Amino acid sequence: MTARLTVLQVLPELEVGGVERGTLEIADALVKAGHRALVVSAGGRLVEELIACGGEHIELDVGRKSITSAAHVGTLANLYATHEVDVVHARSRLPAWIAWWARRRYRGSRIPRWVTTVHGPYSVNRYSRILLSGERVIAISEFIRDYMTRNYPGYADGRIEIIARGVDRTYFNTGFTPAAEWQREWNSAQPRTLNKILLTMPGRLTRWKGQLDFIAVLAGLRQRGLNVHGLVVGGAHRRKPHFANELRAAVQTAGVADDITFLGNRNDLREILAVSSLAYSLTGEPEAFGRTTLEALSLGTPVVGYDHGGTGEILRRMFSDGLVPFADTDAAIERSVELLAANMRVAESEDFSVAQMQARTLALYSELANATN
Repeated sequence: MTARLTVLQVLPELEVGGVERGTLEIADALVKAGHRALVVSAGGRLVEELIACGGEHIELDVGRKSITSAAHVGTLANLYATHEVDVVHARSRLPAWIAWWARRRYRGSRIPRWVTTVHGPYSVNRYSRILLSGERVIAISEFIRDYMTRNYPGYADGRIEIIARGVDRTYFNTGFTPAAEWQREWNSAQPRTLNKILLTMPGRLTRWKGQLDFIAVLAGLRQRGLNVHGLVVGGAHRRKPHFANELRAAVQTAGVADDITFLGNRNDLREILAVSSLAYSLTGEPEAFGRTTLEALSLGTPVVGYDHGGTGEILRRMFSDGLVPFADTDAAIERSVELLAANMRVAESEDFSVAQMQARTLALYSELANATN
């Protein structure tokens, strides 16, 4: 039987996003395997979900870019000792620096093992390089692995392991149909979507996520006479509301104000994707992985996405018909017309399961923790 481990994951906050979701998935797997799951962050809306799965949250603002953050080094070092932490897993740059210095300061008999995950194509500099300092460095996609090896040649050779993100196949699958009650509530709350072809753009409201391109695609489809309605699912960061206002101005300029709904943050994205005819990934920068693309495809909903980054990887393996050249909104319009005319659905697949991601990550923890320092 595997010895009980205490794993501490550290990240800026527990708001909505791929980093946060992956943190919760690993915490859940740790608890179910009989281990202890600690998460250090500034808090957020997902703390309750962490606690509900059996994880423990320690509130510490390790993501604030301030000189005061240096004080957290000693606090973390004390946490390592108090909780007898076996593995520290850093998922973001500033928290990684703080956690790394805390390990340097630690004076216990057994220093916690050190794991990092590179979640994105960060700027290439010494500050970012901390995420390649892990005894094991997790890349969440082939794109991220290639990005690291190209920009830091030889630096992390032999320590990088690709562990792709995944989805829960019991939750996201082609057999899923929203409950009748949800459909009634949706129809009542969103009357503009009735008898419309629904097109969904999931993602936080930030410029690089591609909502402006989605508006252009929607406008092009409306100009062709298609009876479509766009759904933008995702909210702005609480400290960055300006882009949301720009998007609302853009739909007025494009003449599609009546053909698009901004839904904000939702807990029913699965249901929304399931009733959509198409979903989109039109990011201005390569996605490190592309979780919402995978969620939509796993439900059978076709995705039109730019052929770059993690989204391109997923589409090439699961639905190559959805690929279009980067930043080519005209091609996205044409592909949307073709897919809607074909009434196409995506075949079921076992690629990219969260169970595989959890099992491989826990195996990595155990291997490190059981090795000699």
